Amino acid sequence: MLALKWSLELRDDLKTVLPILNVLSDGEFHSGQALGHLLGVSRAAIWKHIQQLKEIGVELEAVTGKGYRVEGGLQLLELEKLLVALSADAARCLDERVLVHLSTDSTNADAMTALAGDRSPCLVVAEHQRNGRGRRGKKWVSPFGANIYLSLAWTFESGVAALEGLSLACGVAVLRALKKQGYSGISLKWPNDILVGGAKLGGILVEVGGDVAGPCYAVIGIGVNTRIGRLAGMQIDQVYSDLAGLGEGGVDRNALLAAMVNELVAVMMDFERQGFAGFREEWMAADYYSGKPVEIHSGSRVTKGVPVGVDLSGNLLLETAAGQVKVIGGEMLPSLRPVATQ
Repeated sequence: MLALKWSLELRDDLKTVLPILNVLSDGEFHSGQALGHLLGVSRAAIWKHIQQLKEIGVELEAVTGKGYRVEGGLQLLELEKLLVALSADAARCLDERVLVHLSTDSTNADAMTALAGDRSPCLVVAEHQRNGRGRRGKKWVSPFGANIYLSLAWTFESGVAALEGLSLACGVAVLRALKKQGYSGISLKWPNDILVGGAKLGGILVEVGGDVAGPCYAVIGIGVNTRIGRLAGMQIDQVYSDLAGLGEGGVDRNALLAAMVNELVAVMMDFERQGFAGFREEWMAADYYSGKPVEIHSGSRVTKGVPVGVDLSGNLLLETAAGQVKVIGGEMLPSLRPVATQ
């Protein structure tokens, strides 16, 4: 049986906010006096806890005469539900290596630390990240209890070169998980974004290391927006979407987390055997920008063209005015005007 390791060691005082967090998760107003009576603490202590909740990104509404509430409520992660929903492969591979944080700097950083002492697979999950990271050093806005933040550390017997296309394969894993949860209209963007209607729904950050000849390791960080609140949305500098906006029903974060972990572990196992080749067709079928004019920005260089797929290493194939070129890295942006191709 998988044993979950709760990791709340970053600040002992955060443990004291869990009772008030559980009360406020119902989305209803609760006065400071009522909260104090319910939890057996003073109103001054309640005020202090409220400030602590704000520090970790909980979007609280305070109304005189009514009290405090989390608008829309919170569905906190319940790791017991993850246990029963894990596939046999995921449970076997992860064994006892599941770290859960109330708040942390970065799940990827935590997974890296875990790898330093033990190279077996490790899963890190957090309700909140203070310094979540995306590709190219960009900040990943990580409000409390609103999205999925996970990192999976995995060791491969092969060398680093064999991991080409891994981030795209992980995109396929997220796509499969979302489909199994009943979501449609999800697409992928080279090399690491999850989209819906062209708006960013999630992203993937893969960090690799190890020996050229093997073994090597990868830490796969994945963030998926389940419900972005008003304050968090103001911090995002691009067009985004969330799962809450895709349907009338609420988002089951626990079920989604389990589905993502199961699919991600399955992809890791298959990737070890066949590399990106086994995921290429599925990735291209979901490519949002296939056939659309784009610009690839790499430093000061801009390459314009139309994506026509990816190769067996996950490199973008771009049809340009000078012919087809292979793009290894860069940031893809939609072109505001048609581009010439050969």
